[in-house]
Amino acid sequence: MNTVRKIRRIPCFLMVFLLFALCTPRLHAAEKETAEETPLAPYFIIQGKEGDPSLPDNFPLKATHVSANISGMIAETYVTQTYTNEGDMAINARYVFPTSSGVTVHGMKMEIGNQIITAQVKEKEAARETYETAKSQGKSASLLEQKRPNVFTMDVANILPGDTVRIELHYTELITVEEGIYTFVFPTVVGPRYAAPQAEKDATDKAAPGQANDWVHSPYLPDGNTPPGSYEIDVHLSTGVPIAEVSSKSHQIQVTQNGDSDVRVTLAHPEDYAGNRDFILKYKLAGESVQSGLVLTSGQARGTGLPENFFMLTIQPPERFDAENIPPREYIFALDISGSMYGYPLDTARELIQDLVLNLRESDTFNLILFADNTDLLSPVSLPANRKNVQEAIDLIDKLDGGGGTSLLPAIQEATAIPKQDNVARSIVIITDGYVTNESDILSYINDHMDTASFFSFGIGSSVNDYLIKQIAGCGLGEAFVVTDAADAADAAKRFRTYIASPLLTDIAISYQGFDVYDVEPAVPSILYASRPIVLFGKWRGNPGGTIQVSGTSNGQTYTQEIPVEHVTVDMENESIRYLWARTRLDRVAGYGSVRNDASTREEITRLGLEYNMTTPYTSFVAVVETIRNTEGNATDVDQPLPLPQRVSNLAVGGGYSAFSEPDAMLLILAVAGLVVVTALRNIQKKQNKERCHTCIH
Repeated sequence: MNTVRKIRRIPCFLMVFLLFALCTPRLHAAEKETAEETPLAPYFIIQGKEGDPSLPDNFPLKATHVSANISGMIAETYVTQTYTNEGDMAINARYVFPTSSGVTVHGMKMEIGNQIITAQVKEKEAARETYETAKSQGKSASLLEQKRPNVFTMDVANILPGDTVRIELHYTELITVEEGIYTFVFPTVVGPRYAAPQAEKDATDKAAPGQANDWVHSPYLPDGNTPPGSYEIDVHLSTGVPIAEVSSKSHQIQVTQNGDSDVRVTLAHPEDYAGNRDFILKYKLAGESVQSGLVLTSGQARGTGLPENFFMLTIQPPERFDAENIPPREYIFALDISGSMYGYPLDTARELIQDLVLNLRESDTFNLILFADNTDLLSPVSLPANRKNVQEAIDLIDKLDGGGGTSLLPAIQEATAIPKQDNVARSIVIITDGYVTNESDILSYINDHMDTASFFSFGIGSSVNDYLIKQIAGCGLGEAFVVTDAADAADAAKRFRTYIASPLLTDIAISYQGFDVYDVEPAVPSILYASRPIVLFGKWRGNPGGTIQVSGTSNGQTYTQEIPVEHVTVDMENESIRYLWARTRLDRVAGYGSVRNDASTREEITRLGLEYNMTTPYTSFVAVVETIRNTEGNATDVDQPLPLPQRVSNLAVGGGYSAFSEPDAMLLILAVAGLVVVTALRNIQKKQNKERCHTCIH
């Protein structure tokens, strides 16, 4: 009888234990306590009910206003973030936000009350110390830190009840152009990342300030929820050439024509939240695109007062041609099937890869790697692109769903390990949203294997990790593509096939005759795959004169182009090229984000940041109001929750275990699990009773 009573108690005990076991990870996530052996991952924030006095403190960022001025191929962007404390106690706010991967952040101001403070750039540790000291003293302060080249954190200390704080950021970037289409991208939200424990340990051991993964453990709102603040975007185009077409597939826009070459673009519905996907603006110019040309600027070096002159050289390639006698090519497709790719991103990737595989030539070979937590390989060796093999790959893709983490590096390692045939041009095509934290390891590996293949990258999704997507191609001598929806997939696949099949200019060389130049960045590519211009930055001395000669081979013929220097007007006001040169130099010194953390590299990057007043992995902006405002010294730390990127599912949060983060889902799981346990134990009890009765009968 006692045994039966004990068994009857077991279901209640197990259900309590199950409730505790399931809730503990969620509670730990809410408290941001990550055990050493658990992965570092984002977590959901559960909003309080309407009227909850704690709710306003969860969303101190009330408004973001973006103002971009695009002149020629250069964009200058001002981002104003407005923080307001609507609670009843002082808060310290933190916000994670993205930028484009190629921007140079070179200015920051903080406005509070009637005071405007211009931020100073300092070494990262010194800037953090200045901020923490001001914070502890009750002073209002702000700190901008670079976590990745396209991920930043903003910390604002001692925002008193009723305070409104405005932070203005100023940065510069180069507009990309492909096939005569100019594209300006403004990322609005950082997609959730998953960092394995070893990756976090490695980042800490390397002591690279800009590579720490603490920002990964950030709060997110469940799918479909958006913060209460506003997000406004205003772009001014001044091209100098008549504009033929302006469009955006990411947002509905309103275009105001101020002249043939002067256009203003704003959001058509600013009341709709715009901050959960990248703002992508495309435009075409009437007639021909910007031609090859030279821009010269003159100024003085900071600190020394010595002359420091910069130039930007744009080289347009010859018209496309149909290449003949193309050698056999091998394509290895690495497809991301992790949790963040679930649903729309994976559906789009499926469309893309099917298009790519179906259009291979019979002389081509291919292979397919699927990766999430683990990797799966279609074949140990690449297969001929015949109908049977292509159909086998498509059938495999059709069965995909998506779930788990994003083990991109092992997938690339497996791709390079596939046996390679002689006299075959190998291309590794990576299809992912790029939601990883070990970008440096990935890029370092690609840098070490550039001689084995060209690396092409397709970013899939509304808010991809564009830094990783672009740098995979940048350091892998390939091209990068971003596919935001299924409609883009076919066009991107077509452009990829055209690019890789038809090199326009090979054996490129650039010489400077009678023009004294130095510190030219980046290195000149040996092959140009498409009609994307080459853009170089550098410094010059003396008086501008002579010519710049561009030579190469096009369709078997020698190609030469000369650009005169002496008639170019020197711009004494333009500082944009200075910052673009510094950013391009930074990319090279840092090895396109690869693991180069030796003392000399750190010193060079720090010098660039301090001399050119910009954020780097080792320099940050800090602003302090010298008045002690929070006399009590008490303040609550608040992390601003981020919306999930549009069409990214809840599976992206917590490494794919987001079901435990939704209250309704948790209750459902508890109920089902409890029912299963109770039923199983009752069956055991019935079986024991039958056995007892059977024993009594005998």
